[in-house]
Amino acid sequence: MLGKTAGGLYWMFRSLERAENTARLIEAGFRIALTRSNSAEAEWRSVIVTLAAQSAYEAAHDGYDSAQVVNFLLRETANPSSVLSIIKSARDNARTVRTALTTEVWAAVNETWMLFTELLRDEIPQTELPAVLATIRQQSGLVRGALYGTMLRNDVYDFCRLGTYVERMDNTARLIDVKYYSLLPAPSFVGSRLDNVQWETILRSVSAHRSFRWAVEEDFTAPAIAAFLILDRRMPRSLAYSACEIVRSLGNLAEDYETRHPSHDLADALCCQLEKRDITSIFNEGLHDFITRLIGDTAGLARQVETDFRFAG
Repeated sequence: MLGKTAGGLYWMFRSLERAENTARLIEAGFRIALTRSNSAEAEWRSVIVTLAAQSAYEAAHDGYDSAQVVNFLLRETANPSSVLSIIKSARDNARTVRTALTTEVWAAVNETWMLFTELLRDEIPQTELPAVLATIRQQSGLVRGALYGTMLRNDVYDFCRLGTYVERMDNTARLIDVKYYSLLPAPSFVGSRLDNVQWETILRSVSAHRSFRWAVEEDFTAPAIAAFLILDRRMPRSLAYSACEIVRSLGNLAEDYETRHPSHDLADALCCQLEKRDITSIFNEGLHDFITRLIGDTAGLARQVETDFRFAG
């Protein structure tokens, strides 16, 4: 496969995953802003920080008014990380690799772009925001469903999956780090009610609140929730699950091309950091330090994937 085609598939699904993750973060911020109005501005700031958009946002806006933040993240075309910009990028990549996609996948991406163009044409009233965010999540799910249901399990499929899980790994790690580490007022709050509430917020941000109830016998405590989001391979947005899927996709590509690249070793090393670990050892090491290292290693892996498979070629 041409590197340009591989890159188009990879970035199409990274973009779709990023759009969904942005919607999830906005929804979490919106929920907290409604229930704890005294911390609303801090919560909206945390959403911007999590998405690594603080510099761009503060260059164009003063303060963290909810309507302003939501507009910036959903529909501001000057923001390359807005949902509207991201979906345009996904659709542009899909058009570039159109011959590698089934009719169903192309139609799902194209219809998503057309729907979002209309849906985000005007500023979103607060009363309509939950429905808009639900639509964004649903459309991302529809594209994934078309991929799972119609695509041949070959290198095209694996590049799509690789993009999804590299993006998901980075997003979940950033979410854990920023929403927890940055928002606690002081280390003395660790183990407090505020600490546990913050962890519950993280669960809801990745739609894992009910899954946690089903899978874990413990109460909603920081160690139990952190272990679920970091180490539990049953949880499809956990760091361990994402790392395993990255290794799986790269392994399939190694078999297809009969070539092993440096990115395969980096993916194995990333997965090893999450194997045979328990949450106590991670907390003893320092959660922030552990997550920061994972974010850096994921970014390094992403760069190596682009180099190994010649995406710029």
